[in-house]
Parts: sequence; structure tokens; C-alpha cells
Amino acid sequence: MTTQIARTTGRFEWTELDRRTVDVARALAADAVEAAGHGHPGTAMSLAPAAYLLFQRLLKHDPNDPQWAGRDRFVLSCGHSSLTLYIQLFLSGYGLTLDDLKALRTAGSLTPAHPEYGHTPGVETTTGPLGQGFANAVGMAMAARRERGLFDPEAAAGQSPFDHTVWVFASDGDLEEGISHEASAIAGHQRLGNLVVLYDDNHISIEDDTQIAVSEDVLARYAAYGWHVQRVDWTASGEYVEDVEALHAALTAARAETDKPSIVALRTIIGWPAPTKQNTGKIHGAALGAAEVAATKQALGLDPAKSFDVAAELLGHARKVVERGTAARQEWEKSFLDWRAAEPTRAAEFDRISTRTLPEDWSSALPEFPAGTEMATRKASGEVLSALAPVLPELWGGSADLAESNLTTMKGEPSFVPEEVQTAAFKGHRYGRTLHFGIREHGMGGILNGIALHGGTRPYGGTFLVFSDYMRPSVRLAAMMNLPVTYVWTHDSIGLGEDGPTHQPVEHLASLRAIPGLDVVRPADANETVVAWRTIIENTDRPAGLCLSRQNLPVLDRTPATGLAAAEGVARGGYVLAEASGGTPEVILIATGSEVPIALRAREILQAEGTATRVVSMPCVEWFDEQDAEYRESVLPRGVRARVSVEAGSSLGWYALVGEAGESVGLDRFGLSAPYQTLYEQFGFTPERVAAHARSSLAKARTRD
Repeated sequence: MTTQIARTTGRFEWTELDRRTVDVARALAADAVEAAGHGHPGTAMSLAPAAYLLFQRLLKHDPNDPQWAGRDRFVLSCGHSSLTLYIQLFLSGYGLTLDDLKALRTAGSLTPAHPEYGHTPGVETTTGPLGQGFANAVGMAMAARRERGLFDPEAAAGQSPFDHTVWVFASDGDLEEGISHEASAIAGHQRLGNLVVLYDDNHISIEDDTQIAVSEDVLARYAAYGWHVQRVDWTASGEYVEDVEALHAALTAARAETDKPSIVALRTIIGWPAPTKQNTGKIHGAALGAAEVAATKQALGLDPAKSFDVAAELLGHARKVVERGTAARQEWEKSFLDWRAAEPTRAAEFDRISTRTLPEDWSSALPEFPAGTEMATRKASGEVLSALAPVLPELWGGSADLAESNLTTMKGEPSFVPEEVQTAAFKGHRYGRTLHFGIREHGMGGILNGIALHGGTRPYGGTFLVFSDYMRPSVRLAAMMNLPVTYVWTHDSIGLGEDGPTHQPVEHLASLRAIPGLDVVRPADANETVVAWRTIIENTDRPAGLCLSRQNLPVLDRTPATGLAAAEGVARGGYVLAEASGGTPEVILIATGSEVPIALRAREILQAEGTATRVVSMPCVEWFDEQDAEYRESVLPRGVRARVSVEAGSSLGWYALVGEAGESVGLDRFGLSAPYQTLYEQFGFTPERVAAHARSSLAKARTRD
């Protein structure tokens, strides 16, 4: 087994210092996992030359300014190999120290088991769930093109300060996960020439040789997606020869290919050069053991008695990348300042959007819907999007092939597609606005996260609420990363009717509310939908899911004569929509979405019987929980123990609000295929049944007083 060294051509140089630094990186990976007692050393060892090559020769970055707008993005999709990234961040001068590497996988360290966005400088996204980072990178590449279209569309290719490359390291596992298939197909269709993937083709996963589960030709699959494909095989000679120059040539060619995304399959031996554990599943996800670490260091010509040993000469050599990065950033800043001088209006818009600052008086564009009419909340949402299109250019999105159902297309806005694939129904161009994800919810979720991570623009994506299951891992990561992604989930209950139980969400609202940091918003009418959208857009540090009706709902008359409160209360999550006669309720009905009108009619029944009844609209439990105790007490006084929740979904979670004397009118079984009016009657979502539950709750509250 050999490693090529000191190869110099007119375009590429790989010195003895580079080779030695790479070998130290391998040893650091082994040492860090050994110190932690667990982790994933193998890939970090065998990818050390590729990672070092990228950070030292190809990646446009400045360790002194990790958030530099003109930087390339690097995504380690195989997040289990976090040391691949951490070690390069240490060597490149991002502020990580040897002590940070020693603290791998420990509480409070900058080196958690998987890279975490916002936690460690130089980490562009949280990865670990395989395939997610890959999809994020596709979203970043799409966002880069959209950003260029907003701010510098006339510039020649490669001449704009908004031109940069998104680099990805991906593993066999990443490319096996379904989300990467979906995202890869979209990337090929979109001709994302600013995306380069290095595929670590090492043939090993936890269950050892991947042949046990995988037999497809990955590069043929990517060629079919429309990608530019290359292969670099470090085993081709019969020996293991790390031909770094060949890899550099392939990655350089991939970056130069601007008409389609590129993938380079790099055949490596995982864990090289560990004498007995290389090329096995054992080195994928476990410490080598002291004896194997020592033997590996001996094979590398390092002192087996020393751990975390980095010669000052080698660290100084690697950190010269800081000077190169700073020079690159300063050169970019010159072109950026030239652009600003030539485009002051666009520059002002860039400053606003890049800081997620909203325009002055933007909300005046929002529609107001007249009372006395009926409108599905999905329809109201579509009207809001079209109204916001002229004032919020940063807002863009689309649907997973359900645009006509989700109503996610802004009126008159072109599609974001290469001109050659636009259709008669959807005209567009490369810098368009309307996204078409195809029937790929999981890919959509990961791409939306990547768009938000890239910075500035605000993405949204639509599908049926029941299919939020397909994208749940991406939604969870959006919440974990505090990303302002908006999900437009329509057909939110049995109210969708005849499509039946396969399409009728039951458990979804409860399960989505269980995700920390996700706002689940279910407005009751068109005007609540307007305030919901406004509040979501004002929140720049969290994702939100709008759960919207298929069926028409009455636009509530909120004039003073009716006694119904303004929809402005939506911004506080829950509010008193209809007060009890006399102002002091005996029972409170808490409802969301399409069940609010039912609760209002139940109130009429109860009040006619002499029971003072308050109706609370609760479109967003998360927003309500954020209010101060005084406000929450004013809406749900502790002294009023008779309470009923009304929601056409699982009752799970509602007892926290209704209490021990309260009752829930919910749906804890699957639905049926029938008109929604029949379903609401059959499953008890009627004013009469809600009133009956209120009487029952009142009786329990009085008994327990």
C-alpha cells in the first residue's frame, strides 16, 4: 500500500508536508474516537486526503469569516464522520483546538457526535440522518441561483459575486436513503451546475460489505438523473494508491461543469491504513482499540506512544489556508463593492433580505376577507401568497405536485426551472420563483431546509397534511436548526371527505405538535389565515406548519354587533373569540380550524339553556404557551374547570388544556370515505354533541369542587 507524494505539475502540487499533515489527520481521527470510546473513525481516516485537498485547494472559504456571503458551502452529508469536518476546521484555523477534538461527543463540546448548525463555526447544516445533508445541499444550490437572479441576473457566468459552489461529501448510506434519490432527481432536472458531490464509494456500512444489500450502478443512476459523472478509483492498480492529483483533476472538472450537477465516485478503503480493521464494518462505527491505533500510527510513520500529536510545522503549513482565504475574500469584496456601486437598489434589497428584515409597512399588502362569505383556508392562504409576492421577493416556494390543491402558486410568478423544461401550464426560467418538487415530499423537506440555510430567502412547500409523514425527518431538523421554513399542509382533517382514511389525517396534528420548536397553526377562517401568515413571516427563527382546510368555512363576522373578537388574537396563539354572557364563563369551548364554527353553534345552544359559555379559538398551541401567565389566565382561567376541546383529529395532548374535569371531542380512529358532512355527523363533530360534552364536563367539575 502506498500514498503518492510530492507530485508536482504545472497546475497541482502535493508536497511531503501535505502528505504528513493528512497522515496526522488520520491519526487524530483514531485518537479522538479512542478517547471518546465510541464514534466513527474509519471514514474520517480514509477521506482525510480528500477533505484536506478540498479545504486547502478547492473550497472558497475564509476561516476568519465563516459567514462570508461569497463563500462556497461545504456539506458533510455523512454526518457520522463528523471528524472529517472537525479535523479540517482545526487544521484550517476555524477556532477549534486539540482540546475540542479530545472532547469529541462530550457535553458542551464544539465537537458533538454529529455536526450541529449554529453550534460549531464552519458547520453549514446539521447532519447525521443520512441523505438529509445531500438534500440540504441541493436546496443551497437552488437558493444560490435564486439569489443570483434577484440581485445580479445579467452577469456573465462566473462573473457575479453571487456565484459559488456547493460541495458535498456523501457516503454509500447517503445515496441509499430515499431522500437523496428524490433530491438528486430534482438537482439533475434543475441543471444545478453549482453543485459538486464527492461520493465516498468504500463499499462498507455497519453491516460490513454493502454487497449484502446494494447492487445498483450508482453512477449509471446519476447519469440517468442528468448528472455529470466521474470515477476515481484508488484501488485500480491492485494496490491502494491515493492519487490525490487525479482526484483534484476530477473535482476541478466537476466545478467547471456548470450545465449540470456533478458527482465524483471516489473508491476508497475505509479505515486505511489500519492493519487488521481497514475495509471492515468494525472500523465504520467503533473505536479501533489501543493496539490497532498503535499499529496504524506505525504504518503511518508516527510515534505510537503519542496521542493528539500535531507538529507545529504541519499545523503552520495547514493554516496558511487562512492567508489564502482572506485574500480570496478581499478580492471578492472588491467585486461585491463594484456591484453595490452599480446596483444601489438591489444592494439595499440584498442588505434587507440577508438580515431577514421585513420591508416597512409590508403587512399592508395583506388581504382582508368580507364576512358572510365562505372560503377554504387553503384558498385564503393562496390569496395571501399572491398578495405578498410584490412586496416580499424573498418569499418563494411551491408544492409536491399538488399546486392546484395546496394553492401554493403565486399568481403570475414564473416557475423556477431551466427554460428548456418549462411547460404550457407553467412558464418559467432559471431565476423563476415557483418551485415544482414533483411527488417528492421528503426531498422537498430537505431542500427547503437547504434554501433557508443558504441565507436570506424564505421558502415554503406544500402537500397534504397526511403526507407530512413523508417529510417528517426534515421537519424535525428544521425545528432543531431554528430555520424559518413554512409548510403549507392542506386537506387537514376528515373534512377532505371522500378520499377516505388513507388521505384523512388523524394523528398528524398531535404528532407534529410533539416536535419541539415547530409551530403548528390551524386557522379557523380566512382572516385568521391572514394573521397566521403574517405572524409566521415575522418569526425568523423557527419553522411553522399551516394546517388548512379543503372545505369551505364561513368567514366569521367580527363586527362589534356580533361580539366576536378580531382575528388579531391569532398572533397570541389562542384568544377569546366569543365571550360568555355576563363575562364570566361556566364552561369554555376550545376549538381549532374548521371546528371553531361548530363550537360557536354549541355555545348558542348552551347559552340558550342559561349556561355562560366562552369560545376560545386556539390556532397555535405553541404561540399560546409563549404568552405570559397573566394572558393565559385571562383566556383560560384556572377557576373554570369545565372545558371541552374540539378538533377533528387525535385528542392526544388536549387534556393538558382541558384538565381532569374537561373532555375532548376528537377523532381517535381512522376516518371513512364519505362526504365530509356525513363524516362530521357520524363522528360527533356537531354542535349538539359538543354541547353534551360541555354539560358532562360541568357535572364533573361540580362533583369535584
